[in-house]
Amino acid sequence: MIVLSNSEAWPGIDETATMLDDGANGLDAIIHGIEKVEAEPRIRSVGYGGWPNLLGEMEFDGAVMDGDSRLTGAVGAVKDHFHVTRIARKVMEQLNHEILVGEGATRFAYEMGFRCDNPLLDDSKAVWWKKLQEITGEASPDLSSCDLAPLNTMITDPEKVRDTTVFLTKDSNDSIYSATSTSGWAWKYPGRLGDSPIAGAGFYADSRYGAAACTHTGEMTIRANTSYSIVMAMRLGYSLQQAVDLAIAELVSLKGGFLGGVVIHAIDNKDNHRVVNVGCEGDIKYWLYKSGMEKPQECIAEKY
Repeated sequence: MIVLSNSEAWPGIDETATMLDDGANGLDAIIHGIEKVEAEPRIRSVGYGGWPNLLGEMEFDGAVMDGDSRLTGAVGAVKDHFHVTRIARKVMEQLNHEILVGEGATRFAYEMGFRCDNPLLDDSKAVWWKKLQEITGEASPDLSSCDLAPLNTMITDPEKVRDTTVFLTKDSNDSIYSATSTSGWAWKYPGRLGDSPIAGAGFYADSRYGAAACTHTGEMTIRANTSYSIVMAMRLGYSLQQAVDLAIAELVSLKGGFLGGVVIHAIDNKDNHRVVNVGCEGDIKYWLYKSGMEKPQECIAEKY
């Protein structure tokens, strides 16, 4: 049994590990852990603590994948709800679809009985408004009739937040699952989707071989289909080490467009894991728990 997650997992990783030790289904365990992350306002890239888009609106993305069936459920640009993995699971279980976005995803969340108080943290709103005032030079900027594209390139992310929370697990039944949740880039163009809700890019799971998930610059992993390429390489007989190396080679070969850092998280079906920091500044940390450990351990990713 194994659970692997990125640094933002600290509010929920202990409870996820306990549930897995007690024999819980892996998807139940990682969704429970992610919901703790989504509700923590000190985490500025996921859920309630995230940053709004250019219009000051929160839009959340998330996904789940069942590695036994390879069914997925995903939602993107959801408003009014930051517990998006629970909504994504309902997409997987209740609909003949794999992904819902925007108004449809928000409507579906209400239809499933989910409710949420105002998802925009007061501090995030204040920082967003101040930045708009600085950029536009206006005391009361009106964005209803102006072009947003120039602002998207001018306004800098307050904390360079391009992160996600990702959880990968193999449970006591040898079933492998993945799940993701994010509020996306600060000040993103409304409707922007990163890789978090896109199967094969931001996440993938196959109980026969393993799973992978990515954080940071989703625009790159979408182009390189990073998570699926890792699992497919293992299917073709490559080791976890070799599979991740192949995915890194694809990322660094990209040309043009927005290029930045990516962090790859991956496990195989033998409880091996690998986390690699591809071009991000500083040390990148992650959480690991395996059967027999006293508690989850915080580790530092390899640097490429």
